Amino acid sequence: MTRAQLDKQPDEVAAMFDRTARRYDLVNDVISLGQVRLWRKAVAAAVDAGPGELVLDLGAGTGTSTDSFTTLGARAIASDFSLGMLRTGVQRHGGNALSGPGVPFVAGDALRLPFGDGVFDAVTISVALRNVHDTGQALREMARVTKPGGRLVILEFSHVTVGVFDLVYREYLMRLLPMVAKVFGSNDDSYEYLAESIRDWPDQPTLARTIQDAGWERVAWRNLTMGIVAVHRGFKPA
Repeated sequence: MTRAQLDKQPDEVAAMFDRTARRYDLVNDVISLGQVRLWRKAVAAAVDAGPGELVLDLGAGTGTSTDSFTTLGARAIASDFSLGMLRTGVQRHGGNALSGPGVPFVAGDALRLPFGDGVFDAVTISVALRNVHDTGQALREMARVTKPGGRLVILEFSHVTVGVFDLVYREYLMRLLPMVAKVFGSNDDSYEYLAESIRDWPDQPTLARTIQDAGWERVAWRNLTMGIVAVHRGFKPA
């Protein structure tokens, strides 16, 4: 089996991303037409991590996004359950073990995070919540490791808000996205899974309700790129 299925068994998903790790950032940049860089900036602005704060970047992959949370003086930890992704990230950060010079890399499953209660000022997860076997359990785990009053920021693929463009986008997802991934030497089967998992993911209001049901409050969202992705933010009750 070369790709995960939509039941998202953790071993299948992790193995799929292990195989994709080397070209992951390049292919993401290409298939998003460079929009992924703007999305990262929007997430960093929503996290708004200041001096002395500690941020958990969950599903961090190679850690490309993690450095953006430290620019205002915060500390950040990159965590993922794909060891292939983490190893690639460590190499790119100049490390020779599971830690880079400025960002620690920690192997962790979103359903059983290897951190204590109330450790982080903010927890964020970008285009990775969709790959978790149990969304509600993952959101509850994120709440557990967040300090009272702390914040959650989620970037995830969502539902396009412009009807005509939605038809074009779905065609791109199902037909062209795997072809582009193959051209750039990535695991094209994994991008078939990506397209299917995006199409299967709930819309913005439904995800907001799921976040609230997991114990977060003041949940709101902002659409980016006509709703191709959305940034959801919530707060742990103080």
